[in-house]
Amino acid sequence: MKKSIHLLSASAASLLLMGVGTAQAQLDEIIVTAQKTEQNLQDVPIAVSVLPSEVIENKYANNIENLQTLVPSISFRKGSTNANSAISIRGIGTVSFSLAAEPAVSTVVDGVVLGRSGQAFTDLFDIERIEVLRGPQGTLYGKNAQAGVINIVTKRPSDTLEGFVEASFFEDNEYKVRGKISGPISDTVNGSLVMTKSEFDGHIFNTFNNQQVNGYERSGLRGMLEFLPSDDLDILLIYEHTESDDDCCADLEVLPSGRNPNSPAAPDSAGIVNGVADLDLDQRLVDHDLITQTIDETDAISAEVNKEFDNGHVLTSITAYRTWENTEIREGDFTSIGGSSDQPVFGVPFLLHDDGTRDWKQFSQELRIASPQDARFRYQVGFYYLDLDVEADFTRLASCQNNGGQNQPILDANPGLTCNANDLVSATGFFNNNFENYAFFGQADFDFTEAVSGFFGFRQTHDEVSFVYTRRNNDEFGRQGVGVRPAAPNSQFSAASGGFDNTFSNSTEEDNFSVKAGLRADLSELFQSDRNIGDVYFTFAQGYKGPGFNTFYNMGTNDALPIAAEESQSFEIGYKFNAGPLLLNIAAYSAEIDDFQANNFDNSTGVTITRLTNAGTVETQGVEVDAIWQATENLTLTAALAVNDATIKEFNCPIDQTTGQPPANCTSRSGLDLFFSPDVNYSLGFDYETPVSDTTDLFLNGNFSHVDDQQSLLPGNDGSISPNSPLPSYDQLDVNVGLSMYDDKYRVTLIGKNLTDDSFVTTFSGDGFRYQIPREADRYFGVSFRASLN
Repeated sequence: MKKSIHLLSASAASLLLMGVGTAQAQLDEIIVTAQKTEQNLQDVPIAVSVLPSEVIENKYANNIENLQTLVPSISFRKGSTNANSAISIRGIGTVSFSLAAEPAVSTVVDGVVLGRSGQAFTDLFDIERIEVLRGPQGTLYGKNAQAGVINIVTKRPSDTLEGFVEASFFEDNEYKVRGKISGPISDTVNGSLVMTKSEFDGHIFNTFNNQQVNGYERSGLRGMLEFLPSDDLDILLIYEHTESDDDCCADLEVLPSGRNPNSPAAPDSAGIVNGVADLDLDQRLVDHDLITQTIDETDAISAEVNKEFDNGHVLTSITAYRTWENTEIREGDFTSIGGSSDQPVFGVPFLLHDDGTRDWKQFSQELRIASPQDARFRYQVGFYYLDLDVEADFTRLASCQNNGGQNQPILDANPGLTCNANDLVSATGFFNNNFENYAFFGQADFDFTEAVSGFFGFRQTHDEVSFVYTRRNNDEFGRQGVGVRPAAPNSQFSAASGGFDNTFSNSTEEDNFSVKAGLRADLSELFQSDRNIGDVYFTFAQGYKGPGFNTFYNMGTNDALPIAAEESQSFEIGYKFNAGPLLLNIAAYSAEIDDFQANNFDNSTGVTITRLTNAGTVETQGVEVDAIWQATENLTLTAALAVNDATIKEFNCPIDQTTGQPPANCTSRSGLDLFFSPDVNYSLGFDYETPVSDTTDLFLNGNFSHVDDQQSLLPGNDGSISPNSPLPSYDQLDVNVGLSMYDDKYRVTLIGKNLTDDSFVTTFSGDGFRYQIPREADRYFGVSFRASLN
């Protein structure tokens, strides 16, 4: 890591010298709302990466998941459904199936905090910019901003008539169509309407039905009305509706499962060889008799009111209501022959199919007042309220299971009744979870001198979390199956060892007071220099993520216990330089997270499972660089680097309920890597444009990214690392070339994705063989046409 930092410092110095020596081109000022007021990016004393609309559109990305190659500090864990997908920043995130646990990274759209980050995994459209705030941001953004914030800002309605129509077509029958109209409705009202439609057959072939899977069908619209009744009052109303029907995301057999070795979808792999997984990265086949599917529907409405008073203070109110319906249909046995035999499991393949629906309803209200931002003493204070209610049901259909004689009393009492692979049983779990949160927050900045300023922020938070869960066996005889508990007693284990029951409920509440403080210095003013030599800052921040519960289909007694809040302390030192053609931002950080909420290995019941717990203490430290160089009037170069070391400081050992002691082989796992925390990620980009005639410009842009190898699982209790866990590193090169005609009224673009054709996996899903291989793991091409009103 030290070597990487030294190389980084040398590169930064070289960029600085090149930038200072080039006096022709100038970079535009970058305005952000990372601290909930408009500021120059270089004046914000935290690490922020900004993706403007041009960069997002050039990426031709479906959603924020596809943008991780542009922000090296971000990692994504792709689940079988959006609700199970997760975002990590600086190696810190929350991976859980629980409906009563929060993410560690907050996702905000137009000032509205999303209850779950998976709600943002729909199509991006009409984005003004995406700001990625790294490190704890709880002072201004709330309790689920423990690791950072993804702040998405959409484009407001324009006061002149404008619009566009765009159609993009890619290989494998993928297309995306977008359209927008925006402009004045009256002298005091502006409006906009954006619509999008996209479809994709998929990049995975299902040999069972000879159809492509892992595709999607999506549509969405966003309407905005902006009222400007006076110079000191504006009101913005937003309505958004999105729908998606994705036959995604099928888990691929990348290592041999042994479940159907004669299947045409069997991998070309030797399995685990000398402790190393021989991954079949060319695997693009599945053999599934049930199509894994995710169906999403979102409705969202918000009202933002900004009122400026005569003394320069601005009162902001953001009221929002969102609903999110998420349905998951999941192939759980990952073969087409499961449950076809009249022999008992596990001598023959079993069937396991899941079907679950989640219904999220969220109301939030934020009020804040900000002082004039040109004063020596500046502040903002506010109040926030959130009520999130989740109702869900989850049904598992599976083969009957009697390998341990667990169903023998039922079979003996019912002559002729069997319990074989083709005898299917089911059970349904019913969930209700409620989150209620309110908070008071504030932040103040004070200029001690022309050169030095300080800031202090706080947040007082109150959380209440509750759940009720009931599971019902649907078999008329109450038989147990693979992952299906019997009707009575609904227990596979003894009560003393955390056995299962039919109904669970609990509630918990917690208060937290967290702060942020720091200093910022203008080096030119401090050293009385005539040249711009940049700014430095130091920030201390406390992070907080609320308590929760491990609610899931097969939860047991232990899971009804509250999971304590996650808390952290973070230190960050940064340098920011922006002069002429060069912008250079460097941040070094160190953070420690206590009561880290993670799926920790637990064998206290005699069966090893992963259970969401307060797993222990982890730490993350590293260096990040963002650079933009306007090399010429026509050429812009960008670079971003993240050198990160996210490790376990000490993990808690699960307690055996029968002995009161941890397992004999359990270790603290100190120094081992966290999951989804690659050590070195970087990206390099360019954007070039030059005229080729009086009416036509040629443009060329591209991005090369490197994602380092990373772990997908936590180490076992004894500190061992599963050979399935490592995800290999990969490189990706995307390049676009096109023509812009008549002042960009018309545009045609040829799109090349993953030109190096470097295949990769993004997630190990379990069972020793299941992985996710995304669309971006293949080279493919497309073309886009755009016509604009101007």
